[in-house]
Amino acid sequence: MTKKILIVAGETSGDTHGAALVKSLRAQVPGIHLAGIGGRNMEAAGMELLYHIREMSMMGFAEVLRHLPFIRKVMNDLETWVETHRPDAVILIDYPGFNLRFARKVREYDIPVYYYISPQVWAWGKKRLPKMKRLIHKMFVIFPFEEEIYADHQIPVEFVGHPLVEEIRSVQDRETFFRESGFDPGIPAIGLLPGSRRQEIDRHLAVVGETVARLQQQAGVPLQFWLAIAPDLDPGEISGTIPADQVQLIQNKTYEVMKYSTAVVVSSGSATLETAYFATPMVIIYKMNPVTWWLGKLLVDMEYIGLANIVAGRMVVPELLQDQANPENIAREVRRYLEDAEYDRSVRTALEGVREQLGEPGAGRRVAEAISRELYR
Repeated sequence: MTKKILIVAGETSGDTHGAALVKSLRAQVPGIHLAGIGGRNMEAAGMELLYHIREMSMMGFAEVLRHLPFIRKVMNDLETWVETHRPDAVILIDYPGFNLRFARKVREYDIPVYYYISPQVWAWGKKRLPKMKRLIHKMFVIFPFEEEIYADHQIPVEFVGHPLVEEIRSVQDRETFFRESGFDPGIPAIGLLPGSRRQEIDRHLAVVGETVARLQQQAGVPLQFWLAIAPDLDPGEISGTIPADQVQLIQNKTYEVMKYSTAVVVSSGSATLETAYFATPMVIIYKMNPVTWWLGKLLVDMEYIGLANIVAGRMVVPELLQDQANPENIAREVRRYLEDAEYDRSVRTALEGVREQLGEPGAGRRVAEAISRELYR
């Protein structure tokens, strides 16, 4: 009988990480039918898309409230698929606000639920853990410190390493990248990563554009700027918001921007960890809906928001949030990397330590192997 698995990844990073999992499952379980929510990477790897991640790209309390009718429809459609197809397993990838609610529905059908890329229980508090113990068959975590959290609450858990270690390995060489981008390899390049979601970009682009102008005036040396665009975004929607004569848009080469920039201005999220992997100094920024920010401060219990700092366990790179994420502050922090060689070196060294904690390549394969063993035992 054909094995069937439903996979739910609601964000761009989940689609990227989920693609390796899909490929590995297809290789290890011949004829398996995989369906669910993902993006072009998971679809290309062989998963049937029931919904595309671009339809799910919403975040924050206020944004989610506006989309509640659609979210309920997606939830109901997925439950109908589960009831009709009775999959052998459900794999949830990150996206906890949706996925933990969906897990509760899935468990009513006595179907094992696996979770790959843990909800940030260390940020939102551990109140979710008793519920997760009831709902989740096994957790596959990507940070070493997460393993202890789940083990302490008797939740089956396995540290599989971080998927980006494998995803990042193929990066264009520096000389070719600079040449094809039309940039001078002898002039400092500042990378701009305003986010992968439309809402993030809308809030960050104007600030980023003003920061570019300020740096051009204050740096005292020539600078080059490139802005990395997520694969699913239209460059035409961005080009009119930034000084096109000073900033070059780069699509499908985000990792090259991270690796070869002298410093990066980056929206908080998985991109901060990816930038840390290359040990590239960064300034983390984030602006959100004021209501979301206020509620978040009440609910979130964490000292830092940037994954690079969280994994390091200390403030390695600056974080500028809400009103602090303004052109003056951002430019000042970027200039510090340009002007203080000792500070720049110390940050790079600390980020190398972050990279060492991410484990070895093959996270998606290890998850697929563990689930495949259980499907056939």
